[in-house]
Amino acid sequence: MALTESTETAQHGFKAHSDGGWDADGAAKHVPVQTRSARFTSTDVSDFEAVTGREANWKYTPIAKIESLLNGELDGARTPLTVTDVAGVSSEWIARDDARIGRAGKPEERGAAAAWSAFGEAHLVTVTAEEQVTAIVDRSELGTSARAAHTVIEAKPNSRGLVILENTGDAQLSENVEIVVGEGAELTVVSVQQWADEAQHLSSHYATVGRDGSLKHIVVTLGGALVRLNPSIHLDHEGANGEALGAYFADAGQHLEHQVYMDHDAPHTRSRVNYKGALQGEGAHTVWIGDVLIRNSATGTDSYEQNRNLVLSEGTRADSIPNLEIETGDIAGAGHASATGRFDDEHLFYLRSRGISEEEARKLVVHGFLLEVIQQIDDAETQERLRDAVEAELAESVSA
Repeated sequence: MALTESTETAQHGFKAHSDGGWDADGAAKHVPVQTRSARFTSTDVSDFEAVTGREANWKYTPIAKIESLLNGELDGARTPLTVTDVAGVSSEWIARDDARIGRAGKPEERGAAAAWSAFGEAHLVTVTAEEQVTAIVDRSELGTSARAAHTVIEAKPNSRGLVILENTGDAQLSENVEIVVGEGAELTVVSVQQWADEAQHLSSHYATVGRDGSLKHIVVTLGGALVRLNPSIHLDHEGANGEALGAYFADAGQHLEHQVYMDHDAPHTRSRVNYKGALQGEGAHTVWIGDVLIRNSATGTDSYEQNRNLVLSEGTRADSIPNLEIETGDIAGAGHASATGRFDDEHLFYLRSRGISEEEARKLVVHGFLLEVIQQIDDAETQERLRDAVEAELAESVSA
């Protein structure tokens, strides 16, 4: 069955909002009731009520599995990690009252607020290199107790860098990651989730992009029992560019969730969102929610988001929800798309007509499907490792 397009734009649990006019100074006369930008934010967990699972931004998440991360006591001590020693990149721990914390965004929900309330020190990675450099932050010894973490990644003006967050092993982790891209800087941040089978991971990423700056944010999620990673990218300076890319592969019983928010709040900003996922095995569940907001201030915006899911077996579920809010008619372009389906029979026929077995043809199709995102990582060693990881996933059961 070929992929089918969906242009669903409802808020899926959030109340409908009304479009209003604007005052002469550009301020909205009628603030939309449930627009993404109007959501309540706080760094204090006590400001949020207990999660029931009926909330619009939690309705797809198996709440019972992450009770300790939402309501338990989190260990806020430093997380064990190693960082590549490379010129042009510095790494340090800073106190929670440091002025460099809190610049990129604040929690919109209880899970992120619980982590923010609990962490003791933040890990700061600063990129100053004027030529492209790569730094890898490796976290692999987190253990099975509930933890809180806070990371700040800053690219200084006109710097160039790639920062890879490698997550492996056991974990019960709730965290916030702030990304600050300075004027004219070009930064790529890659978050790789290859956790152990029983790991639980809640992560909120917040990014702010400076004038003529560029951020490429890439998520690759392959491991863990439950992973919920939500990036919010704020293009709040003229000429800012943001790309949010993701690849995920859910096996039996896995819940992989990504809620992406692209906020255009300045003239002539550009964004692209492209997430691709594959599912196989009984109970495999993926959730992708994409919110794009083009504010009244964001004239000349160019934006597009899409999500594609490839279903490899029965018993899986893929929820895909694109949302687009536009508050100005003066834009270069905006659109979104979502598709979920099985293998394209024409692709399989083409490969089989050239002597490739059906099982191998299926592997090639899935591999190419996810490789589009993985090859955007400008680090050959990481690309090769992730290609091997996808191959291992496919070796288990593509022919089901």
